[in-house]
Amino acid sequence: MAGDLKLSETLTIPARELAWRFSRSSGPGGQGVNTTDSRVELVFALEASEALPRALQQRALQRLAGRLVEGTVVITASEERSQWLNRQVALRRLQELLRWAISPPPPPRRPTRPSKGSVERRLMAKRLRARIKGNRGRARRPEEGD
Repeated sequence: MAGDLKLSETLTIPARELAWRFSRSSGPGGQGVNTTDSRVELVFALEASEALPRALQQRALQRLAGRLVEGTVVITASEERSQWLNRQVALRRLQELLRWAISPPPPPRRPTRPSKGSVERRLMAKRLRARIKGNRGRARRPEEGD
């Protein structure tokens, strides 16, 4: 169906779960800017969505917690001069945002120790730096009695 938002091969947000709002946009557009509702707001009720499995929905709610307004995601697009192009931009932004929000967390980091050679190289570089800095700023006085 046209208007559905495909997140992956198996996940699709149906168009009926997406709400659109339009308003006049600021910026370029000439005389038409005063009459065309080219600014687009795409509203997706993440908390009420039935398209996402519960686990993915919980992960998305957690990752987008600071961005949600009463359980909904609002995407605004007004950079293009036409409403249709702004709708495409908003859909693409929502798609990218939701793909990131439902993606699995990265694997935990395995702690490692530096190799013996890297430790030696680091300490040797520190000694060299200390020697260089130690030679700065001190004027050498000639030995008395020479």
